[in-house]
Amino acid sequence: MAARPTTASGGRAARNGRVREDEPRSAAAGLEAVLTEAARGPLATMLPVSDAAKLVARLAVRPDVPARRGAGLGLELAKIAVGRSATEPPKRDRRFRDPAWQGNPGLRRLMQAYLAVGQTADRLICDADLDWRSERRVRFAAENVLDALAPSNLPLLNPEALKAALDTGGRNYLRGLRNLVRDMSRPPRVPSMVDRSAFRVGGNLAVTPGAVLLRTPVFELLRYDPQTPRVLELPLLVSPPMINKFYVTDLAPGRSMIEHLLRGGHQVFAISWRNPDARHADWGLETYVGAVLEALDAVRRITGADAAHVLGLCAGGIVASCAAAHLAARGEGERLAGLSLGVTVLDNERAGTTSAFVDERTAALAVRDSARRGYLDGRALAGVFAWLRPNDLVWNYWVNNYLLGKDPPPFDILYWNSDTTNMPAALHRDFVDIAIHNSLVRPGEVHVLGTPVDLGAITADAYLVAGIADHITPWMNCYRSVHLLGSRSRFILSTSGHIAALVNPPGNEKSSFQVNDELPEDPDAWLAGAVTHRGSWWDDWVSWLRERSGEERDAPVEPGGDGLRPLGRAPGTYVLR
Repeated sequence: MAARPTTASGGRAARNGRVREDEPRSAAAGLEAVLTEAARGPLATMLPVSDAAKLVARLAVRPDVPARRGAGLGLELAKIAVGRSATEPPKRDRRFRDPAWQGNPGLRRLMQAYLAVGQTADRLICDADLDWRSERRVRFAAENVLDALAPSNLPLLNPEALKAALDTGGRNYLRGLRNLVRDMSRPPRVPSMVDRSAFRVGGNLAVTPGAVLLRTPVFELLRYDPQTPRVLELPLLVSPPMINKFYVTDLAPGRSMIEHLLRGGHQVFAISWRNPDARHADWGLETYVGAVLEALDAVRRITGADAAHVLGLCAGGIVASCAAAHLAARGEGERLAGLSLGVTVLDNERAGTTSAFVDERTAALAVRDSARRGYLDGRALAGVFAWLRPNDLVWNYWVNNYLLGKDPPPFDILYWNSDTTNMPAALHRDFVDIAIHNSLVRPGEVHVLGTPVDLGAITADAYLVAGIADHITPWMNCYRSVHLLGSRSRFILSTSGHIAALVNPPGNEKSSFQVNDELPEDPDAWLAGAVTHRGSWWDDWVSWLRERSGEERDAPVEPGGDGLRPLGRAPGTYVLR
């Protein structure tokens, strides 16, 4: 994947291929890896004893290699000591942004020595020529150790913390200790990333007007009030992830995907999943596929439309794809006007570094653990997400919360991310099984509701979106769906990572997306021929939907229809549990 890096903890290295500056560090992870590690705990990935032994054995038979690397490190440390080293952190490394790391001779030397040790460790891992799985395991563990040992994490070495101590008489450390005790007293026991007091669901998040028209034990169906005098004939149903709450599509006004669709004249419905507990342990993939089909039936009854678009996000995209395949198997594929998938992986082959930790044994242990409890704890998932990007999601807030003694800032995406939900044990089992065997790529290997899942039988046009820096669902795996689906696909590569790639409202001058109408087999070939467009992919998607949404008609006056009447106002009740 990458050429050898030039920085400590620069774990984008690998033996084959080249590094892309916009590619995330090697902690990208497949969904099955995230689900497995959430059950086993993050420490399981940080202690790869057998793989470390393999690394040592490989280097022991070539003693000249570690000797050469050690000599190189010694030479570099000598250069650092006399002030002649050119070692610098990458521009995007925010840990050493304070001018004191460059201006203070002692701090500069300490920073350079840290980076030099990281470079040497990385090169030794490359030199060992391990198999893919072992290399990724060792690299992930090494990076986490190096990240933890960064001098910027130490209270008496971080220049920002020392300045704050002088300004406050040391009160920053006292406030930091209070914050540390608070965070470590409750799961997932990582530094708080957001000021939760700044947000309220139904208050300043998820406030787009609408009504709940259907409530089942599994989900609520929301219909949003039209915001234009005329609307397009064919509606859109949102199938959100079931490992988070639905309102990632309806954040604050101006940042709401649903609001943007309504202003474009679309009729929008959304599923809001129930937050399950041990009573719902047997809710599996078929339960959720059946829920999507039930929601589609309700949408057809309410609107009278013969077809509808479906938008599936992350795990919700897997469920939506299986529902689409079920309709195709029953000869009802025409009920889909289009299938849109956001940051959804259907082909899990080598889906990121943490996938290297998932094998039959570890997957079985993880599934057994959630089966005992009846569900996979959403707080455990939050912890795994954090440790996949420790510099951004752990150590950054360690410095802010504990060394500087500050409260984390208010940020709607991080509030949503911390508003966790559980996953039923049966769904956890089904997702892990599908991913570990990569069975969705083989027609008929998975069955739902009595029909085989054949993604190639889905003929509705598809719109696929991925994030170039996504550490949960790597964009290369998302891209492979264009050759799994049996339909004409448009693939969009958005900026940013897993969630920021989706929450991409127009108006951000830094936003862009890449498009290539040619769809070669190789994702790198697609990227090489892609054209960058300034602005948000939301506008591109709304235009794509409009072309496939029929004629305009007068907006409905009442939200319900065909016996389905409002049960309450959006965002409903399930999202608050």
